[in-house]
Amino acid sequence: MNRTIGTVVRGVRAPIFREGDDIVAVTVDTVMNAIRENGITPRDRDIVAVTESVVARCQGNYATIGDISADVRAKTGGKTVGVTFPILSRNRFSLLLKGIAGGCEKVVLLLSYPSDEVGNHLVTMDQLDEKGIDPWHDVLSLAQFRAAFGSVVHPFTGVDYVSFYQELIESMGAQAEIVFGNRVQSVLDYTDTVICCDIHTRARSKRLLKAAGARVVLGLDDLLNAPVNGSGYNETYGLLGSNKADEERIKLFPRDTMHVAEAIGRRMSEATGCHVEAMVYGDGAFKDPAGKIWELADPVVSPGYTDGLIGTPNELKLKYLADEEFADLTGDALRRAIEAKIRAKDAKVSLVGKMVSEGTTPRNLTDLIGSLCDLTSGSGDKGTPIVYIQGYFDNYTNE
Repeated sequence: MNRTIGTVVRGVRAPIFREGDDIVAVTVDTVMNAIRENGITPRDRDIVAVTESVVARCQGNYATIGDISADVRAKTGGKTVGVTFPILSRNRFSLLLKGIAGGCEKVVLLLSYPSDEVGNHLVTMDQLDEKGIDPWHDVLSLAQFRAAFGSVVHPFTGVDYVSFYQELIESMGAQAEIVFGNRVQSVLDYTDTVICCDIHTRARSKRLLKAAGARVVLGLDDLLNAPVNGSGYNETYGLLGSNKADEERIKLFPRDTMHVAEAIGRRMSEATGCHVEAMVYGDGAFKDPAGKIWELADPVVSPGYTDGLIGTPNELKLKYLADEEFADLTGDALRRAIEAKIRAKDAKVSLVGKMVSEGTTPRNLTDLIGSLCDLTSGSGDKGTPIVYIQGYFDNYTNE
């Protein structure tokens, strides 16, 4: 073991991507310039990753509030529409809600509590206990919610999302009725036409509503899944994964991301003479232990990736080998024994369920690497929408 550095992750500063830019060419040129300027030696199975946001911008994948309204009106009939389990987010949902409200006469907004799907809390479980409210059974009107909890201001954003969402709906000329509950079927007491706005539980919500007799059941993935008046779209995810671009437009999740990743991997491999993997990444999949927020507001961590990033880690737990299997060894003898064990590992034989792998991370590689990229690039002004990773697939034996 001569090499003392394992995985290295670098955020790569890039030009400001604009609509119409060649995302593949700019990404590859930027990384190759960084490699040359910093004296980096490319190696097989390096990874180049680019955030979904700049891919969508280059594609010009935008839509307006009016486009959303037109799609909602066409698909719901434009009367009373239930909007269930949206996340509490100005960036992610405010323009979507305005678009939905603009396409109907009344919105019945069903908010989950004590928190939304990704952990933004309206109230705490302790507050519910204090008031004797059971979130699994009790459906609260806005008056009942206010009587119990008053104004609820998000600690990080300073926004009362209940009032904020009500004002957004009414600003579009629609009536607003807000209720709180955790059984999606509760909305059917108000309307038989529903748009499910949850992200990761949307399939279940749709199934439950249909089984309960709903007439029209849509998800955010069923809106803007085709162009409206020449708008952007995403045939797989619709409005899921979209972000606020300006006061009138959203930027949708990018399209054709598998092709983008494959093209970047191919061009990087040709430029370096090494086999380079590539991916398009969005939100990471991790939870903040202080704020209780689960970061993943995109439908997936990575919508596009090369074949070499498919699968899960197949790793031995060094802690187990040192403490159990080779507990009687120390120094060079311990090192040689562990290295021999790793070299003898058959990459084609899964270690799932084996004690020697217990405690290794049981997640898809795309989720792990995408989360690493998201933490590296951040979402602010770092200017590093490209991430270059080396040594991710190395182990204790690699020199």
